[in-house]
Amino acid sequence: MQTWLSVIGIGEDGLAGLSPIARSLLDRADVVVGGDRHLAMLPNNDPRERLSWASPLDATIDEILRRRGQTVCVLASGDPMCHGVGVTLTRRIPLAEMTIVPAPSAFSLACARLGWSLAEVETFSLTNRPVSTIATALSSDARLLILSANKDTPAHVATLLTQRGYGHSKIILLEHMGGSQERQIEGIANTWNLQDVSDLNTLAIVCSADPGTVPLSRTVGLPDDAYHHDGQLTKREVRSVTLSTLAPLPGELLWDVGAGCGSISIEWLRSHPRCRAIAIERHPTRLQTIADNASALGVPHLKIVAGDAPEALQDLPQPDAIFIGGGATADRLLDVCWNALRPGGRLVVNAVTIESEQIVLHYHRLYGGDLIRIGIQRADAIGTFLGWKPLIPVTQWKAIKP
Repeated sequence: MQTWLSVIGIGEDGLAGLSPIARSLLDRADVVVGGDRHLAMLPNNDPRERLSWASPLDATIDEILRRRGQTVCVLASGDPMCHGVGVTLTRRIPLAEMTIVPAPSAFSLACARLGWSLAEVETFSLTNRPVSTIATALSSDARLLILSANKDTPAHVATLLTQRGYGHSKIILLEHMGGSQERQIEGIANTWNLQDVSDLNTLAIVCSADPGTVPLSRTVGLPDDAYHHDGQLTKREVRSVTLSTLAPLPGELLWDVGAGCGSISIEWLRSHPRCRAIAIERHPTRLQTIADNASALGVPHLKIVAGDAPEALQDLPQPDAIFIGGGATADRLLDVCWNALRPGGRLVVNAVTIESEQIVLHYHRLYGGDLIRIGIQRADAIGTFLGWKPLIPVTQWKAIKP
């Protein structure tokens, strides 16, 4: 099918800033789609049909699809493929039917204003994500660029930075970049009190840790005290071995069965922004603990499923890896998990009781794989001296589905 849909990035300079190609695509369109701000740029006497974005967004995309065969032009802010509507449209409409003409993104404009290298900063969009999403990137001298959801976002970001021990961080507010109302204001997170803020703003952050703040690495094995828990925590050393055995890759999905406080699925997600995870837990208090830990450690998008396994596993998306840290003795659990795995997927089970170890040995005979025993000793006080105190040994089984 020939191209019928164009997606045009538009900046603060409006229609006057469009390239000749973008202007031609807009002029030829039978239908124009955009936000109220973009549609208001069209002449009042423009007779063409206009579609304004509705909530949810998919409702308007359905309307666009009903006009397949007409010439439709979507107006978007900046670069439509940078956290923009172009990404959403390509999930529903083949790229062969579209023409995408980007304008500079807010990130590119911010870097041009500040003299920053875009390749050396971390970028976030908070337009539909919690502010805690930026927590994974906090470390001294880190530079962040953030697309704000609205005028309240800068204050929320300043509060988060202060609460996480980065109150001395510099915040640079950039508004209406490329337009006549462009403005740039600097401040410090722990004294930020700017009230007069435009809904259309981008934040640049230069992180600075307060004295005593210990940054959290993105490598596996966060300190045990990084988590709230009731004792159901995979200890740091065992967690490090377990995550290296699970071997997360970008885009892969983990089932964390019997998630406890969520440490395995949280560190799986922290390993790469595109990783996905589902934490399955039956204990009501632990479900809230998992949510709190995920938010505090920068992965609020962790999906949490309440219920007993294996029943709670029904209808979940097919996983690339499964970790069972508790409940391995539950009837049929390992069979259900093995059958659910995609070919080439990894199943990792940690057993700490004799009964669960017997289950692991049985399935090792059936499916093969690797068996290891993890024994950790920590130095601790014995009177006025130091001695080695062992943690409970863990038998770990890993199998790869053919």
